[in-house]
Parts: sequence; structure tokens; C-alpha cells
Amino acid sequence: MNPIKKIITWYFSRRSLPYWSIFIVDYLIVLISGGVSYALKYGAMNTLSIFYQLLGTLCVYSLFYVACFRIFHTYSGVMRYSSFVDLRKLGLTVVISTIMIIASQYLLHLSRWLVPLSYSRVLLWGLLALVGMWTVRIWVKSLYEIALRSRRNINVYIYGVRQGGISLAKNINSQPSSPYILKGFVSDGSDIVDYRLMGVKVHPNDEHLVDQMRKENVTTIIVSPLKINALRHNDAMVNSLIEAGIKIMIIPTAQEWDGKSEISYKQLREVKAQDLLPRDKIEINMEAVGKLLRGKCILITGAAGSIGSEMVRQIAPFEPSCLVLVDQAETPLHDIRLMMMHDWPSCNAHTIVADISNSVRMEDIFRHFKPEYVFHAAAYKHVPMMEDNPYESIINNVKGTCIIADLAVKYNADKFVMVSTDKAVNPTNVMGCSKRICEIYVQSLDKYIKEGKMKGRTKFVTTRFGNVLGSNGSVIPLFEKQIAAGGPVTVTHPDIIRFFMLIPEACKLVLEAGTMGKGGEIFVFDMGKPVRIADLARRMIQISGAKNIEIKFTGLRDGEKLYEEVLNDKEITLPTFHEKIKIAKVREYDFIEIKENIQNLISISAGADDMTIVRHMKNLVPEFKSQHSKYEVLDKQ
Repeated sequence: MNPIKKIITWYFSRRSLPYWSIFIVDYLIVLISGGVSYALKYGAMNTLSIFYQLLGTLCVYSLFYVACFRIFHTYSGVMRYSSFVDLRKLGLTVVISTIMIIASQYLLHLSRWLVPLSYSRVLLWGLLALVGMWTVRIWVKSLYEIALRSRRNINVYIYGVRQGGISLAKNINSQPSSPYILKGFVSDGSDIVDYRLMGVKVHPNDEHLVDQMRKENVTTIIVSPLKINALRHNDAMVNSLIEAGIKIMIIPTAQEWDGKSEISYKQLREVKAQDLLPRDKIEINMEAVGKLLRGKCILITGAAGSIGSEMVRQIAPFEPSCLVLVDQAETPLHDIRLMMMHDWPSCNAHTIVADISNSVRMEDIFRHFKPEYVFHAAAYKHVPMMEDNPYESIINNVKGTCIIADLAVKYNADKFVMVSTDKAVNPTNVMGCSKRICEIYVQSLDKYIKEGKMKGRTKFVTTRFGNVLGSNGSVIPLFEKQIAAGGPVTVTHPDIIRFFMLIPEACKLVLEAGTMGKGGEIFVFDMGKPVRIADLARRMIQISGAKNIEIKFTGLRDGEKLYEEVLNDKEITLPTFHEKIKIAKVREYDFIEIKENIQNLISISAGADDMTIVRHMKNLVPEFKSQHSKYEVLDKQ
């Protein structure tokens, strides 16, 4: 290894040079620049003849530079990371030092004791010193970038030329550990195409993009946070990239970028099929929600589930006075406890293992904490499981909801928010019917209170939405396991479609609808475009890069239908405070009658056979028509 290479390796293996070494380099540049400026006028021989006198003079005058080095901390930066800010500091240092030298000469007549320097020499001295210090920093930075480039091995384009793309590009170029080499940008607009940005070309997003990437040996495209929505709605671009074997990297969609903070390449991950589902970003006024929840005691049932746990994450930052987290699943609830201790140690959180159908236990919790807001997310939700266990569906979903709702009234909760499902609309299965019964109960109870027939102040709000991405019951984790195992990927029917929404998005809508609702409403969420499950499976196989993965159609499961509805045929919707939230106008029920019927259903369910239980459910909810189920015979009676 030659000496120069040794020095380069030593320097770039260190975090930075010590302050004093940078100070000495700059000081030497100042002294040399002063000597050169004098020699340019009086010649080298004359300069050498008074070398020691001139050196003394320069040392005296350079004290002004030293003072400015200290004021502006020009030596505290890392040369290899020099930026415009650092260059500007050097410029100010030189300007102020030059002014101070000229002023001292004029006021103190220092030329009597020191080698005389004309004002033009002082100005030239400053200019040479500035150029010298700038040059050293640019040279070190360039050398560093060359050294880094040799360590990187992934050529990338960045899709997006606004703040998000620029922030990513800066981070990639400046971070030593980044494996990426920036080769170009991709833009949808024509105004900047073929221009150069940060030293690389801006390419158009057209049919030639993949060919251009192959030409430059680009294997990865990084998507700016501001272009994720555009990518979702551009099937042609996505398909061409996937077919060409080009990796698509994004910032996780659950992570929101504020448009200002720095984006790190370490946040990037490979795109997943669910990231590409067509949906629009949902904007929620979380500040208004936070004002309503701040300082309140809040109870969340099903706190360890997919929806409940995300609600915990979103509510905890609002600084509630107390957060009561109830679930009967011990292990996931313990995970929630650990999360609260780590992420929000100052939050007064209580994790309680309890069954919502245990009225005595639930009353103890309400009596002790007296929650002001109740978010009821606890429910059995798997359609095939509840089809086989209708009793559990009645006890947990129906009885549990009635208990929590009644206690909310008894202990003067301000708001009760129930998380329902699109499967409650024209239900074809036991689970959907049980949730519809819950809707009927809380809606009729709210009406009963408003009519003054029952003492209470609790407002009851219901929220309906479809499948959420990443939930425990989602098909996506199942497909991922099947692909990893080499297939086949099982889809129930080639035409089955579902609505999808991100868990954080769904929970934000629940929070806004729940806090802003007046009581008695059934809020319906706009889930966007439905997704064909078979298409989702194909896309996941493509993205995985796996070959010869078969899609196998297994037939609809018990109680499953090809598509989910959000509204009953006889229902209409009304607009609300948010474009993604509508109010469903549904049939109203008499509370006393409904309560009696539900209590009768609960009583009958104990010890009754499945057919008897479901028959009474159908009597309570006439629109419940079973599909692909053993209970279809009841609809023919």
C-alpha cells in the first residue's frame, strides 16, 4: 500500500480530524496566502529577503483571522461533510478579518513597526485565503465521495424531484454507510426533464424508463414519500418495473412525512403489494381530536387487537389522564404493557386482563376508573370461526357489547364509540349478524336516552369499515407465508373482492367520527376502490420474485360472500365533517323491545344447539340470509 493510499484510508476510517488539525490547516493557508499576495507585487527574491519580518507581520495580522475562526467555529465542522453553510462561514471570516486588518492599519499605524501592506495587498490576501480554504474543503469532500463511491454497489433512480426526492438524494450522497449510488431522477412533469439535478440527469416517466435504467445498470428505484400515491395509481409503471425485475423501495406508508424533516435511506424498505393498493391519503384533524381527549380517562376494549392496539398508539400521545386497556388475550396485552412502558412511560396506563362478557368484572373496572370515553373494539371477528361457534359470537359480541354500553350509561361516560364492520350490512354470516345486533342495541339506547326515557348523558356512535391491512385476520400475512413456502396461494373464489384500508387510517377515522359524532349515528367509512383478491395474490407473487407459484381456488368459506356491502339497500348516506365519512340512515328500533329480544337471545343461547341460536338471530335481524352455510336451510323455512 503506497503512502497516499494509507493516509486516505486512515483519514476516512476516522469519524473526523481533531479540531486543532483543521485550525492549523486553515491558519497555514492564511499565512501562505499572505506571503503569496506580497510576492505577486514585489517578487519572490524581495519577499525571501525579508522573510522573517514578513512572517512576523503576517502572524500579527492573522490574529484577526484566529479571532474570527473562534467566533464562527470554522474548525468545528467535518471537512468531508462540508456544506454551503461552512463555506459561508469562511467567507464571513475573511471579510471581517480583512476589514479589521485595514482598520487597524489606519487607526494604529502599524506599518511603522511592521512590514507595510497596502490595502490592495490585504484584499488580495483575503481573497487568496478564502479560495485556499474553500479549495481544501472541496478537494477533501470530492476525495471522500470518490472513496465512498467505490464502497457502494447499488445503482438507483429516485422517483420524485420535489422536497421528498431531494431529501432522500442528499441523505444517500452524504451518508458513508449508504449502499446506493444515485444515477438519476424520474419526473412526471416535462418542465425539468433532461436537466441535471445534484449532478445527475432527470429522466421522464414514460415507456422508455425501464430501457434507460437497464442502460445505466440501475436495479432499484426509490420512491419519494410525495410520489407514493402517484405510484399506486400508475399500474403501467408498476407492472413494467416489476416485470423488469427492478426493486421498488419506499418509506413505510404508515409513517407520515411532515415535508420538512430529513429522510434517511435507513427508513427505506422494499415495496409490498398492500402498499400499491389504490387508495387516497386520508387527512384527519388530529389536533381537534387531541383537544377533546386530552386529560380524559379513556377505556379501550380489545386493546391488544389490531384496531385496539393502534388506537392505543394514537391516543397515548394526547396525554389522557388515564388509559384503561382491557383484553382477555394475556400475551398480546402484555406486549401492549411493555410498549406503554417503553414509548409512553409518563402515561397513566392500566392493562387489565378481563372478559367483557363478565358483568361483575366490568362493573368493577367502570366503578374504579369511571371512564369518560369508551372505545369498544373487542369482538370475535373471524367469519368461519363464528359460523362454527354462534354461542361465543352471542356471548362475546352481543352480551359483551350490551354490558359495556349499559355500564357507560350507568357511570356517566361522555361518549361510547363502537367499532363495527361492513359485514353487519345485509349479513350472510353469524359474525356479521352479531355485529348488526350490537349496532341496533347501541343506536336504540342512544335514542332512548335522547327521548328522556332513561337518565343518562352518554352519546353512542358506531363506525363501520371493511378489512384493514396488517390485521390478524387479513389474507396478506397468509399469502406471504404461502409464497415463502413455495405455494400454492389459496384464494376462495376468482371473483371475490374486498375493501382495504390501513389500520392507522381506519383508527384515525374512528377517533374523528367518535369524538365529533353527536350520538346515534352509524358512520360509514369510504374505503376507496375494492380490490380483487386474486389480483392481490398475483401482485404479491410478482413482487416476491418467486417463480412457478400456483394460485389455487378453494371455494367460498362458510358464511362468506363475494363482496362486502357498506350500506343496506334501503339505507342512504348523509355527508359529514369529513369527505371520507358518511352517516348511514338506518331503520330505528324501540329500545325496550330490542333489549327484551336480545336478553331472550342470550338466555336461549345457553345450552341451545347452533341451529336454534341462529334461528333466533334471523328473527331479530330479518335481512340475515346465510350464504355457503349449513344455516341456509333456516331461510327456506
